[in-house]
Amino acid sequence: MVKNTIAIDAMGGDKAPKAVITGLAISAVRNPNTNYIIYGDENKILPLIKNREHLKKVSKIVHVEDWIRGDEKASKSLRRARTTSMGLAISAVATGEADAIVSAGNSGALLAMSIFGLKKLSGISRPALAAVMPTVSGEVVVLDLGANIDCSSQNLIDFSVMGIVFAMNVLGKPYPRLAFLNVGEEENKGKNIIHEASGVLESSHFSSFYKGYAEGDKIITGDFDVVVCDGFSGNVLLKTAEGTAKLCTEYLKQVFSSSLLGKISYAIGRASFLSIRKKMDPRKHNGAVLLGLNGIVVKSHGGTDSIGFAHAVDLANEMSIGKYNELIKTELDKLNPIHDKK
Repeated sequence: MVKNTIAIDAMGGDKAPKAVITGLAISAVRNPNTNYIIYGDENKILPLIKNREHLKKVSKIVHVEDWIRGDEKASKSLRRARTTSMGLAISAVATGEADAIVSAGNSGALLAMSIFGLKKLSGISRPALAAVMPTVSGEVVVLDLGANIDCSSQNLIDFSVMGIVFAMNVLGKPYPRLAFLNVGEEENKGKNIIHEASGVLESSHFSSFYKGYAEGDKIITGDFDVVVCDGFSGNVLLKTAEGTAKLCTEYLKQVFSSSLLGKISYAIGRASFLSIRKKMDPRKHNGAVLLGLNGIVVKSHGGTDSIGFAHAVDLANEMSIGKYNELIKTELDKLNPIHDKK
């Protein structure tokens, strides 16, 4: 069996490299047929990996002393692509040494370096960050989540193409239902770019997938499989959802620890409450995919812990083993008529 190879930016993220290596060890157990190339400071990585024999057997450490800082400007990071852990990990994907890269580092730097190093897919105006979020009845893929703050109607159309293909091939949805995030469901609500993109979809062969506009509270109802928006709205949506999940978890803790009755209630329904907690845990859905590039790039949340990082690595494994980028290229070629309508 041919092994999959994932490049890891060990120095990216608030808790790197400890959370990165610990999370990688968790994912390595779940994905035994994967090799890893770990880029980072060997002096910090070796003590973390020395007692994890299963990870050592499938890992190669490339010593890199420099890394991208969390507040570093993308323009500066581009100039240091050849000397940093993030840049060298991206280069490994570009040269074919690795099938995907996972980083919890600076989002702007990752975006800029990935576009420069991997190049955009033919026919795509801009790449987009996409993530899978839980709903009442399943999952929904949302994009863009912050890669593009200002968007044109063409960008939204491209995001729609990538989102539909992603939903088909990653979520297994043969007829994904797509909507644009908007301030209202009425046709006259929202920005002109949304109206323009909506018009293109309605008059294209995507019309059977397109379901119109969705307000923020409809995203988790399970009525849609793909929700498209600009990066500003998407990032606010994502962070608000994560904050709400944490708030609900904190409320449950307070209710079940504030009184004797609460503690008794928790003891009686402990299994059910733990199940709810797991479903609400944002770490279980950690990992946004940078779609639209000639390579698989997975962005882990910068503040995540080892459990969250492990899920990001799992996602990279799933996409690279399933050759999802190749499928996206194939489907984009089939769906080219939509670009003729722009």
